[in-house]
Amino acid sequence: MTTSIQPGTDVSERRTILRAAGIGKYFGSVVALHDINLDVYDDEVVGLVGDNGAGKSTLIKILSGNFRPDVGTIQLEGREIRLGSPADARALGIETVYQDLALCENLDSVYNFFIGREIYRRVFGFRLLQHKEMERRTRETLSRFGTHIPSMRDRVEYLSGGERQSVALGRFIRWGDKLVLLDEPTAALGVRETRNALDLIAWTRREKHVSMIFISHNIEHVFHLADRIVVLRNGEVAGVRETRATTPVEIVGLMTGSLLASPERAAVMQEGGGPRLDATD
Repeated sequence: MTTSIQPGTDVSERRTILRAAGIGKYFGSVVALHDINLDVYDDEVVGLVGDNGAGKSTLIKILSGNFRPDVGTIQLEGREIRLGSPADARALGIETVYQDLALCENLDSVYNFFIGREIYRRVFGFRLLQHKEMERRTRETLSRFGTHIPSMRDRVEYLSGGERQSVALGRFIRWGDKLVLLDEPTAALGVRETRNALDLIAWTRREKHVSMIFISHNIEHVFHLADRIVVLRNGEVAGVRETRATTPVEIVGLMTGSLLASPERAAVMQEGGGPRLDATD
């Protein structure tokens, strides 16, 4: 993947889209996150990796408005924000795609696409849903990355895995204009569907220049998409690396707490293109 951040570009020259400073989250005596500092720059993909319980999903839930941090601040384009709900995040241009896709099984593609953003027209003082306009816009967005759903009115539960993923990813193409949070978006997909999803994410970044945080258990995918990689371990930032200046071996070493992986594991990574790592939080 060719990124838009040129080698040698000074960090200070980039416009900061998101800044999380000193983020902490506690569940009773359990420290889920401690003193997390994270910057996301304009037109950048940040890979977020870590082993089980590292704090990745907790951090994403804070940035998407599902959790409130116990300490720390979040800035969006230089302005401090307080997110009380996912609706607050969406209103500010922060979209999230979850591993389980967060689709309503009993609704069709159009309503899943526009849920919370329905288009209305006033007629004699009454608000009427614009079904055809919403369907047109949904088809238009999905067609940009070659997805064709025969009947937009079929309930999502009857769609294939790839079609469901296209609806979920299509929402962030349409609505995400500042920051997109991708929490294991390919975890439940087959090989071909995964490749299509990765191509779609790369296409969206290239065409819309939207910044992203990308969580994946697959190191190869992270290296394919990310400009920088942030490693969490035990609820803290273990390291931040420019993708072009690091290796899977180093990233795994940061994740496990030893900067050097075993020779056997290093050989596997060199031959196989990267390990698959369980990223459940």
